[in-house]
Amino acid sequence: MKLEFDDGELTGIATDALAIPVFSETEPDVVGALVAPLRDAGELKGKAGELTLLHSPNGFAARRLLLIGCGDDWSTEASFAFGGQAVRAAESRGYGQLALALEGDARSAVAGAVAGGFGLEQYRLKSDDNALDTLVVCGPLDGAKAGFVVGECTNLARELACLPANELGPEEFAARAVADGPAHGLMVSVMGETELREMGAGALCSVADGSARPPQLVRLDWSPEGASKEPHLWLVGKGITFDTGGISIKPSKNLQKMKYDMSGAACMYGAITAIARLGVELRVTGLLTLAENMPSGTATRPGDIVRAMNGKHIEVDNTDAEGRLVLADALCYAVAEGATHIIDSATLTGAVTYALGSTRAAVMTNDDVLAGRVIAAGDVAGERYWQLPMDAEYGKLMKGELADLKNVSGTPEAGTITAAKFLEEFVDGTPWVHLDIAGTAWDNKGKPHRPKGPTGITVRTLVQLAETWASEAS
Repeated sequence: MKLEFDDGELTGIATDALAIPVFSETEPDVVGALVAPLRDAGELKGKAGELTLLHSPNGFAARRLLLIGCGDDWSTEASFAFGGQAVRAAESRGYGQLALALEGDARSAVAGAVAGGFGLEQYRLKSDDNALDTLVVCGPLDGAKAGFVVGECTNLARELACLPANELGPEEFAARAVADGPAHGLMVSVMGETELREMGAGALCSVADGSARPPQLVRLDWSPEGASKEPHLWLVGKGITFDTGGISIKPSKNLQKMKYDMSGAACMYGAITAIARLGVELRVTGLLTLAENMPSGTATRPGDIVRAMNGKHIEVDNTDAEGRLVLADALCYAVAEGATHIIDSATLTGAVTYALGSTRAAVMTNDDVLAGRVIAAGDVAGERYWQLPMDAEYGKLMKGELADLKNVSGTPEAGTITAAKFLEEFVDGTPWVHLDIAGTAWDNKGKPHRPKGPTGITVRTLVQLAETWASEAS
């Protein structure tokens, strides 16, 4: 998709389709006369997701108008959805060129438009790909180029989450980072199984013991010349490229979706790629914990005890609670390497879907200031979060009987929080935020502005966080 700009009058823009936002009470004056009869007839209400198509609109050079409902106002979420729905509507009809009439900052609308064009056609014998050739931005242009980058990096995360596990295992994911990262200014290094065992990453390695595919720990460093040494933000992502549950094997229903259990790592990779492409003046390191969780004669067994990098021993009561094991060693590594702040993202618990559904991702932390930064960045970027408590009583449920810790509490109570309390044992007091995205990383139904499948949640938030933090430090 090519990005172009046009600051001329909307009526004079010649294009296959011109998308214009309409609201529950108002619409731009330029379409007032066209919309009035539809309003009067109750056929246009401006509610979010509503789409009205007008052919050969009187007084417009555009061949069609796409009137897209945005609800009550032009919020970040509304503008992102506007861009996405416009592109999806245009592509579904085979239009080659689309213009967006924007209200306010173009960033979120352009990001949504790029994300709305997401699709994977490489596995179809006959492709029905109607990808848009040109996206024309009209109106305020501030942020449009940044929005394009953010949209592309959101799609990068979604693409990785979609790839089948036979094509994207730990080594393939690592190889992709090695091949592509340096082109964006990232320094990439990979620690394989031998190095991980020498480092004492017994928790991470235990998850991969049942697989023929060795684990990988991928480090991506963004160190711009103008950035100060502190803060040094680390973005840690859970990257289980396929999760059978191991010996504690999952039921077969929906097991094919367990390829997306690496969404945390995919989104952290997308976020740091965007941060580097945008040249954000903040030191950021990404850490991707890549492993495959399989049952075999060499797999970790329920009841086994493993040793994490910080010396703590863990009773593995359930091999399907593997994400917290790979993250444990990654958090230890980040602390040892001098992280001043850590954010991890993971499809960690099914329990979070009972708490928050698919509307908000969960935030847990040992530092309310850092959590506040994340939530505020999400508000600006149009991604929603909710902070859960981290009282000490929850941590007591994770104490082991034979070892320092156990990887599951043994009770159905507060499963999302107890998982976070387990992770807290490995940050050594470093300001840290844990994002449980299990309920939000995958959309089972789709929306007018995006297809069903991976959402790329946290990419926009973390880019916004880094940009805001960098501006404060300058």
